[in-house]
Amino acid sequence: MEALDCLYDDMKLTSTPDFFYVESAYEPQEVLVIDKKTSKASVVYEKNYVDPKLSYRPVCGILGTIRLLSGNYLIVATHRIQVGDINKQEIFQLASYDILPYSAPSSLADAQQLEDDNRYMKMVKSVLSTPFIYFSYEYDLTHTMQRLYNTSPEFIQMPMAKRADPRFMWNGHMLQEFNDPQFQRFVLPIMLGFVSINECNINGKMFTWTLISRRSIQRAGPRLFMRGIDHRGHVANYVETEQIVEYNGSRSSFVQTRGSIPLFWSQLPNLKYKPRPRLNPEEDHMAACRLHMSEQTRMYGEQVLVNLIDQTGSEEALETAYRNAINQLSDPAVRYESFDFHSECRNLKWHRLDVLIDRLDHEQDKFSYFLLGRNGALGSQQTGTFRTNCIDCLDRTNVVQSMLARRSLDSVLKRFNILESSDNVKLHDNFEPLFKMVWADNADYISVQYSGTGALKTDFTRTGKRTKLGLLKDGYNSMCRYYKNNFSDGFRQDAIDLFLGHYKVKDGEGVTIPCPLRKDKDWKYITFPSVLLIAISMFFASVIFPSEYSTEILLYLLFWGAMIGSTLAIIFKYGKEFVDYPRLRELNAGPIRLSSSGNAFPF
Repeated sequence: MEALDCLYDDMKLTSTPDFFYVESAYEPQEVLVIDKKTSKASVVYEKNYVDPKLSYRPVCGILGTIRLLSGNYLIVATHRIQVGDINKQEIFQLASYDILPYSAPSSLADAQQLEDDNRYMKMVKSVLSTPFIYFSYEYDLTHTMQRLYNTSPEFIQMPMAKRADPRFMWNGHMLQEFNDPQFQRFVLPIMLGFVSINECNINGKMFTWTLISRRSIQRAGPRLFMRGIDHRGHVANYVETEQIVEYNGSRSSFVQTRGSIPLFWSQLPNLKYKPRPRLNPEEDHMAACRLHMSEQTRMYGEQVLVNLIDQTGSEEALETAYRNAINQLSDPAVRYESFDFHSECRNLKWHRLDVLIDRLDHEQDKFSYFLLGRNGALGSQQTGTFRTNCIDCLDRTNVVQSMLARRSLDSVLKRFNILESSDNVKLHDNFEPLFKMVWADNADYISVQYSGTGALKTDFTRTGKRTKLGLLKDGYNSMCRYYKNNFSDGFRQDAIDLFLGHYKVKDGEGVTIPCPLRKDKDWKYITFPSVLLIAISMFFASVIFPSEYSTEILLYLLFWGAMIGSTLAIIFKYGKEFVDYPRLRELNAGPIRLSSSGNAFPF
């Protein structure tokens, strides 16, 4: 008999005009029934409840429901890719999904309302299509091994969706209608981030090396629209990264975190390549920072805050304010370590990073890592973590985290007698390239999820040195980031807010109440780009078409060149009016609802 907390993996979904029926594909004993008219769900415990003559479609999980203008929708996982096993439990990546209407699309009030509904649907699809979403029917991906070890047997017996860490469960809002225990075997919690599971061989000994990065739903959003901290102590781009080693029944885990500087600051896009970060002088930085650090020490123990931002230029004010806040906090469990990455490693002096690691090594040895022997005996627990950040918590952060992870891995493999005391993974050509590739992939996918492009500096992570090809790739990614941050990330922010329930579609939007998607742009949004396009066209026409050049042609060139320059100057002066800003909520305002409640888990 299956365990009560085990989820159904392969299911059959039957749809009739009035109901959805979902049942296990193997020996169905219970059926999830959803009434399409009332939206009520229940479970019927009866074999052969669904007429076997009805056609069905295979699904591999219920991801939740969402309401749009045209009504309610059921979201299901339809295909999956097996990534590997952790503790002999299968881990999957979401490969495809479907969004099924409860009823046939109703005739909305007008074409504009239909357009609004289509835009909402595109938002939901954009989040579900973000690389990558993961899940498991047995292993709780949202918790670290140490957190799971320190919980009670009663907690382990809870339904998967109930015991998942709400910080990292991305469909928590959409599963609200399935909170009752009767639905526990049908609903599938999902995690956004990165998972890589690898079978490795060093010195003839096989072990499994896994890297998991979990993106938080708290203060979630794209790069320039979501910075700093909120009043609950939640920071932008917060990611928990866990490195796991399994060998002959023994398991180890090493955890790090990253997150935006825990102060109230912003860097809103304004068409400039790099908007200047701005601290908000009106906010109580200390209160929010204290909340964040209190949560960090409660969840992870002692903290070493590794700050990699520039200590001069536009980032200097942030570094000074962060340092002063931690000094004022005076928490003996929190230490601040600043390292000006760009200055120290200027002119490709990447060996300077060893200086930073040397300054952290004694604390890393003290913090240790979680280790559970094959007989279930506890070997050690991790008592503190490194919380690393740069301005984006992407490129520089990932480089340093990979170095700390390599150092921990050396220690673990020596403890498992896979490495000799004088050995290290760098010396093994059959493993070191894999280590670099996985950490570079981690950088790329976390970066895609936050900034819209792959990470910068991954040539160093992949090869151990900076290359000309890497510099060219960084230039391309920087240009792509510029475009997306200015002209498409408002849509991405709205999509995340809709998906997480920070904004809920209201009945009558666009008819009895205004639809926030219909915010009109200022007249300058159309006028000046149009003038710029005409000026550029006329300038090049004056260059290309004349058979010979005269004073008149020169005057044309000067005039249209001046028009191009003056129009560009005006566009950049009013830069924010040309940016794709979010429409579903005010920037930097607290979300309408944030699923952050739940039990406290010791690390």
